[in-house]
Amino acid sequence: MNNKKTEESLEDYIETIYLLTQNNSSFHSIDLVKHLNYSKPSISRAIHKLVDLGFLIIDEENHLHLTLSGLQKAKSIYARHLTIKRFLLSIGLEEEIAEKDACRIEHVISEETFDVLQKIIGEKHE
Repeated sequence: MNNKKTEESLEDYIETIYLLTQNNSSFHSIDLVKHLNYSKPSISRAIHKLVDLGFLIIDEENHLHLTLSGLQKAKSIYARHLTIKRFLLSIGLEEEIAEKDACRIEHVISEETFDVLQKIIGEKHE
């Protein structure tokens, strides 16, 4: 697995963790397994990598929590996702295609292009 692919995968994990915390402030790695339908070893490797990067902590009850830097990263990724999806919907793509494409594009879009998309659809995320 190349570095770019690993980075994209970790961004997907961070975004998913962020979304899960919107519904429930505490959850375990098994919740990620169920939500993403990935293997337990894959989830475990990703979680430990996110801990090593300082984006995630595991408390004494094995609950997963985003750190402040993890939360900032997750919000940034999710903002890109939403903006891209809204743009794709605005140009006529169907919901399912817009969702899938936004998931792919969010990892590779430049800041300049993202800024222009935000202007086009009239929103600005912090």
